[in-house]
Amino acid sequence: MRHEGRHEEGRRPSAVVVAHPDDETLWLSSVLADADRVVFCFGDPFGRPAKAAARRRAVAALPLPKLVDLRIPESGAGFAVDRADPAATPFGLAIRDADARGRYEANFPRLVAALRPVLEGCAEVYTHNPWGEYGHAEHVQVHRAVAALQAELGFRLWFSNYVDAASWPFACRLAGDPCWNERRAARPDVATARRLRSVYRRQGAWTWTPFHRWPAEETLYGHAPAGEGRSLAGEVLLDVAGLRWWPPPWRAARRRLPDRPV
Repeated sequence: MRHEGRHEEGRRPSAVVVAHPDDETLWLSSVLADADRVVFCFGDPFGRPAKAAARRRAVAALPLPKLVDLRIPESGAGFAVDRADPAATPFGLAIRDADARGRYEANFPRLVAALRPVLEGCAEVYTHNPWGEYGHAEHVQVHRAVAALQAELGFRLWFSNYVDAASWPFACRLAGDPCWNERRAARPDVATARRLRSVYRRQGAWTWTPFHRWPAEETLYGHAPAGEGRSLAGEVLLDVAGLRWWPPPWRAARRRLPDRPV
């Protein structure tokens, strides 16, 4: 494993930290080219040996020379949550299945310990948003682990504005929490994203719809380790179902968070 950043002398490096291979392609392609480190947190999918082998092949074939693969085994808790009313915990989200919960909660200190040396010295870290894009419990856990290291390591934490119908109620609930003090528009790197997607698909490791359409623009929210933050109330999120090539007619690609948290 290598995590030395290739950056100009005197400039602190940046990192992209995602839960699973292909998350970087879907949610943070706009910053991949400039990142000094791209970090995959989880390795083999729980209880799926064929998918695990496909993922390992894909990771080995990716044209990402700055890759750090932590290979922490997945917990299997991804969607073992109350989708109608997910509850936040110190580890991420409350997990309904007891066995998956044990693995999930045990992964949190492993994540923090493994990420600490990788993120040391970084000025900026880009990761999942607090509601885990489409509500994946391991996405939320990675966000929490990165946030847990922010005050200690002093980096600015960034996340993007993707959401899904399943995660929308949770995002609305979080909208009143102060979580950003810098916002910028970014253009997804569609050429790089499609190149990476091709690798995943050739190896049978692409986990998302084949009809995904990257937007012309996404929003990145950044929060410094100290200082007051702003809430997301009234901000516009991108609905992933509305980004398909043939979205359902009732699903627009843009959803505005309520002005007051619900």
